Amino acid sequence: MTDSYIQNLFAERIGGKLYGKGTAIYKFEKIKRAKRAALAANPGAELIDMGVGEPDEMAPADCVEALYAAAKDANNRGYADNGAVPYKEAAARWMKNVCGVEIANPTDQICHSIGSKAALSMLPACFINPGDVALMTTPGYPVFGTHSKYYGGEVLNLPLLEANGFLPDLNSIPAEKLKRAKTLVLNYPNNPTGASATPKFFAEVVAFAKRHNLIVIHDAAYAALVFEGKPLSFLATPGAMEVGIELHSMSKGFNMTGWRLGFVVGNPLIVKAYADVKDNTDSGQFLAIQEACSYALDHPEITQKIAGKYSRRMDGLVGILNKHGLNARKPRGSFFLYVKAPKAAVGADGKRIAFETAEAFSQWMITEKLISTVPWDDAGAYVRFSVTFIALDQKDEDRVLGEIDKRLAGSRFEF
Repeated sequence: MTDSYIQNLFAERIGGKLYGKGTAIYKFEKIKRAKRAALAANPGAELIDMGVGEPDEMAPADCVEALYAAAKDANNRGYADNGAVPYKEAAARWMKNVCGVEIANPTDQICHSIGSKAALSMLPACFINPGDVALMTTPGYPVFGTHSKYYGGEVLNLPLLEANGFLPDLNSIPAEKLKRAKTLVLNYPNNPTGASATPKFFAEVVAFAKRHNLIVIHDAAYAALVFEGKPLSFLATPGAMEVGIELHSMSKGFNMTGWRLGFVVGNPLIVKAYADVKDNTDSGQFLAIQEACSYALDHPEITQKIAGKYSRRMDGLVGILNKHGLNARKPRGSFFLYVKAPKAAVGADGKRIAFETAEAFSQWMITEKLISTVPWDDAGAYVRFSVTFIALDQKDEDRVLGEIDKRLAGSRFEF
């Protein structure tokens, strides 16, 4: 069958004439296929999914009730455009109460987003021209980089290495790249490493940005999910408001992944540019969702309770993995546990299975142990466990952790 003329019309940014003809399989698709195959080979078995980075519970009942009431209000039926002022004000209160950051003018310094992903996809339109460089970290969330390339920009990935606490080495950037760089995208607590930034690192980032005329975009989707101390906002750093913005999300800290709401906060000129692009991209999130989320932002104890659950689960998982020879260290926040992948597993029968990559180990875990993780081979071979696994209550949580313990028994790992 010959190709239709449509095959010749695709933009080069998504593959041009070869769009849809590639045979490479994205790693998350490989994981899905492996899970289906494992369940088919083990009918009725329970697959423990620790790869999904999505809360396992619904939003709190009082937030749902607030949404129900707001959805019945006829005043909320229309376009939201660039957002409701009450949501901006609630976000400003949250920034002060939770992060200790004073927002002088919420109207100019905050704009809602239909989730952080949408914001990250729009921001390159504000700054990236052909030939410009976007500085990002790897492993990491690629959306800002993907859209930067759409605009003819270039992405320079800075590896997150365990030896550096999974913080990027800003001094490693080649001078030629730095000269063309416009943006630096960071994400702490980090996905996938679970690492947290420090005030010292953020101070270095601000100084670096001023020295090299960079805009800093801090994706703080997991900011309030901390296990000790208070959340650390990049904007709490002296001078940060002069160089950047921060992205916050209702998804992870309030169990609202499907609600699709967050906010961009910080430098007013950057926020204005984002709002202008957004105004020409979407018509805003449903005002009832903004109203219900305003209620949620005024109840930070919701996030504290969620973080407490993840901390408890993390303690159990770290203990089990270390018991079986996988070197796991509890992070200070998020729900991700980043563990170095072994080079081989030796079974009770003495049979040795070698793993050339983290992906090979992850596939073996699904096939042989019915435990799903996410592999990362971008800066060393690691697998990411997420403590958002499904459990009905704490008793069921203990059961799931006990099941992981049993499944790993009998295997000895080599590094």
